[in-house]
Amino acid sequence: MKIPVFKPFFAIGFSIFLAGCGSTSPTIVSTPIENIDAIPLKVTDLTEIELQGWGGADLTRDTIPGMSVQKAYDEIIKNNKGQSVIVAVIDSGVDIAHEDLKSVLWVNRGEIPNNGKDDDNNGYIDDIHGWNFLGDAVKENMEYTRIIKRLKPKYEGKTSATVSPADRAEFAEYQRAKAEFDKEYNETLQNQTQYRQIKTQLVAAHAAVSSQLGKENYTKQELAAMTATTDQMRQYKGMLMQIQDNVNENIPTALKELDDAIKYFDDRLASHFNLELDGRAIVGDDPYDITDTKYGNNKVSGPTADKEDVKHGTHVAGIIAAQRDNNIGIKGVANNVQIMVLRAVPDGDEYDKDIALSIRYAVDNGARVINTSFGKYFSPNPEWVTDAIKYAAQKDVLIVNAAGNDGTNLDQTSVYPNDQFPGQTGEISKNFLTVGALNYQYGSGMVAGFSNYGKTNVDVFAPGTKIWSTTPNNGYEYLQGTSMAAPAVAGVAAIIRSFYPKLTAAQVKQVIMDSGLSTTASVLVGEEKANKRFTELSASGKMVNLYNALILADKMAK
Repeated sequence: MKIPVFKPFFAIGFSIFLAGCGSTSPTIVSTPIENIDAIPLKVTDLTEIELQGWGGADLTRDTIPGMSVQKAYDEIIKNNKGQSVIVAVIDSGVDIAHEDLKSVLWVNRGEIPNNGKDDDNNGYIDDIHGWNFLGDAVKENMEYTRIIKRLKPKYEGKTSATVSPADRAEFAEYQRAKAEFDKEYNETLQNQTQYRQIKTQLVAAHAAVSSQLGKENYTKQELAAMTATTDQMRQYKGMLMQIQDNVNENIPTALKELDDAIKYFDDRLASHFNLELDGRAIVGDDPYDITDTKYGNNKVSGPTADKEDVKHGTHVAGIIAAQRDNNIGIKGVANNVQIMVLRAVPDGDEYDKDIALSIRYAVDNGARVINTSFGKYFSPNPEWVTDAIKYAAQKDVLIVNAAGNDGTNLDQTSVYPNDQFPGQTGEISKNFLTVGALNYQYGSGMVAGFSNYGKTNVDVFAPGTKIWSTTPNNGYEYLQGTSMAAPAVAGVAAIIRSFYPKLTAAQVKQVIMDSGLSTTASVLVGEEKANKRFTELSASGKMVNLYNALILADKMAK
């Protein structure tokens, strides 16, 4: 599920000369970025321009923990193009008509558009830009809701003592799913009620203050200077000042965000926990039969006219590869990428079959990097996905995966997909890179509070808080989550594979991990704001840096 969020390198002291590897590679004469602990903290707020591009900022120059993307283009990549790289985006779908994405889409040259035939015999008809494994489905249950629906007739009213030994593992999973359902449903219901109450109070306060000030879009200073002559008005003023101080924005914007949150909770209650919903019925397949593959269609922008359901995937695609040189919109990380669109993540939890088949489609049709910005904590058929990951490894394809947004230690809690067989802790392959999210404030708040972490099961960190990117209908918005951090790293991986195509997926993963920036500082993690050393939050203990990655890739490729 693509869940919205509410809630030193080389020990070298001198310049090094690294000759380019082949005709596709730049010639590098650069010194890696290091010793970042000596960098002073940024004490001023980011400007809007800085915020919109912070993921590409350079820590040494800007005191913002970005990936040094622009520095890499200015000093290393320059006008070099490298080889074109296909990056598969397994997600909610992508608005393929977007002004900043339509020129970077993968086109299946073996397929004749809209002739109703499978011209290239890959098993998919008219798959010009990818495949839509969801068909016309949009709304879905959470996986634990589906587990309850499937197993309730078998286990309702039973105890472990009355269940046969052969069924006890399944019964335990049913109980775990039911407990998670009850917890999440009740929390969502409470949040819905609370947010509606806050909105009622905020609307009343805003109306009263707007009337007295004669304007709706008042500043902090204007509100602070306003004279409140009644207890009610003093209460209204205090409430509004607190909101402005906490979220650092005007009240109309806060009201819109409040409406968005309420809609989110409303939608979750209507679909994610709805035991009567059969969102898959419209697709027409058996989602628990991996051999039932004749389903879906080529409508990778989804079935809805407003394209709202493909916002997440459109945002992800823009982070990776929005056209850099068209003087509109944004600049994606990678400049020579073709985005292959695989729609497999609904509004709810994804099906294991869809993810497994999407990975195999991407591998079989030429993707060199796959981005997977989704995840769930229940998986009825994880072996289908782990087998697909192994298949990608055999074909030398790198998978860049979002760590998740629950502030959880993944060394203690399993999230799917991952690169482990069920019940085992060792990695099944070396082609699976899991990414946590950074905040734009360098210092103790550098790790996003929502980001999952783990010394073993998270590999690196990258920018993931308040990321500006493409949204449907030629739009641009801030979104945040490890869903945004993963495509930033997928873009870095694509650039490495573009200029150093002989490096294997495992080597590209190692380059990204080894070349990152680290700090000896402690940071706050999770909702509890626990104080932990940054180096203990991931396997590498580092944040991704494109500039350093290109230097190390060049060295490794020799």
